[in-house]
Amino acid sequence: MTEAPRPDVARPDMALPDVATPDAAAPRQTWPADLAARYREKGYWRGESFGTLLRRLAAEHGPRIAVVGGETRLSYADLLTAAEQAARGYLALGLQPGARVVVQLPNIAGFFPSVFGLFLAGLIPVYALPAHRRTEIAHFIARSDAKALVIADSWEGFDYRALARELRKEAAGLEVIVIGEAQEFTSFADLGASGEGASDQDAGALPETDPSRVAFMQISGGTTGLSKLIPRTHDDYIYSFRESAVICGLTPDSVYLCALPVAHNFPMSSPGVFGALSVGAKVVLSPNPAPATAFPLIEAERVTITGLVPPLALLWMQAAPGCTHDLSSLEVLGVGGAKFIPEAAARVRPTLGCTLQQVFGMAEGLVNYTRLDDPEEIIISTQGRPISEDDEVLVLDDEGQPVAPGEAGYLHTRGPYTIRAYHNEPAANARSFTPDGFYRTGDMVKQLPGGYLVVQGRAGDHINRAGEKISAEEIEDHLLAHPAVFDAAVVSIPDAFLGERSCAFVVVNPGAERPKPAAVKAFVRGRGIAAFKVPDEVVFVTEFATTAVGKISRNKLRAELRARYLEEEAAK
Repeated sequence: MTEAPRPDVARPDMALPDVATPDAAAPRQTWPADLAARYREKGYWRGESFGTLLRRLAAEHGPRIAVVGGETRLSYADLLTAAEQAARGYLALGLQPGARVVVQLPNIAGFFPSVFGLFLAGLIPVYALPAHRRTEIAHFIARSDAKALVIADSWEGFDYRALARELRKEAAGLEVIVIGEAQEFTSFADLGASGEGASDQDAGALPETDPSRVAFMQISGGTTGLSKLIPRTHDDYIYSFRESAVICGLTPDSVYLCALPVAHNFPMSSPGVFGALSVGAKVVLSPNPAPATAFPLIEAERVTITGLVPPLALLWMQAAPGCTHDLSSLEVLGVGGAKFIPEAAARVRPTLGCTLQQVFGMAEGLVNYTRLDDPEEIIISTQGRPISEDDEVLVLDDEGQPVAPGEAGYLHTRGPYTIRAYHNEPAANARSFTPDGFYRTGDMVKQLPGGYLVVQGRAGDHINRAGEKISAEEIEDHLLAHPAVFDAAVVSIPDAFLGERSCAFVVVNPGAERPKPAAVKAFVRGRGIAAFKVPDEVVFVTEFATTAVGKISRNKLRAELRARYLEEEAAK
């Protein structure tokens, strides 16, 4: 990890040199020429696209099983064949290379040929989560100017086709591709079948892809409002998971269990499904992370490595002592998405019989790992150190000055796989990136000798509920739409199981009848948002404190409400 110069303190009106201005027509990500040259010279960026990667893997590992999902088992050769067929099918629908396609798929085998098909066709996936609903998906479609949507027919009782019908009312002409029973939509199984839309059926008929271009867009945790879109290039993302695979000890004999939703950055690349595939290993998809579902898969497929958020790691450790399934193949448990407290971290090895690997990263880029051969104290008490020697890390105080070694401060970073700008978000880019390209992560950390980081928490109005990042502002906006709500503030409350849960403080309109908390929750749920965003608690208050001029910052208000809540709970 290199030493970094202190970034200039940015003002909202300052330009961002060397950062390409994103727009709805062409997602892009641009590094300064000197840094890009350095990253290529050092072999971080190898000029390999996702499509080229898959073709190489199929040539090297053709008959080996790449993906197991339910009853489906795909070899590397099968995956390439299915992805190439899908790619031709996408293009036959009239989708042009560079077009964005929102992908909302659960942990099913079809995720891989659908996504690799998009890569091979030169299309750009925009990853959504199965839990997202109308509000989020409509936002992703509009923000990315998406031309198509890829969904499963249904999952865990929810019909995604019904959601697609709603979305089509707002996005006329949206192409909908369905894995499963397609009804009136396009069936994924029929894409590219019988030579549809392509006279030349060899692989050369597909477009070439520039590895320096944007490969896909992920969603940010979102500290204000709805999620921002994060453009990741082929070069930078492949480097991230390729090096992660090395750090995590993956080999062709490894078996990675994807227990978390596959579209999350953590199970996708840390080392995740792509890291596993990059070395010729096997990926096993678990429909959900519950021990009753995951433990039989560990036994049946001889899983060697997986990743969990802290609440699920605790749940697994609770279930393991009474488990009748053989978990002895499990060698590494990665835990990330939120801070794993040392007391719980210390129980992983004696309870599950495997090595803990702490992971601290973000979809915007920087990823830290404890190393498998680190001393146990480092593994238990830190969240690791960066992937690359060219990850530049700064820990700064409120004035933008470096803090003393071991002191807490704001984490800033830049490097070969950390983005330089969000997509089509000029105001957010001015807030989140310094003029010399450092990303203001919003995390509070301490940096120890050797570059190891200890996470202290978030600096912004942000709730980390079991690894799902929730914007307090977004939920407040939904609460304010309730006819009986005058004002609302949403705060994080410590939770032994979830890490943090959300609590909504609500002021009722004068003269309005106070609704029941359950009714408020139902109202928010009915706004078409992901279930994990619905407040865990609703507390009614008569008013919010104000300053002499009738104002108070939302940050301060939330802090005061949270402190008061915790004091009252402690006094019970």
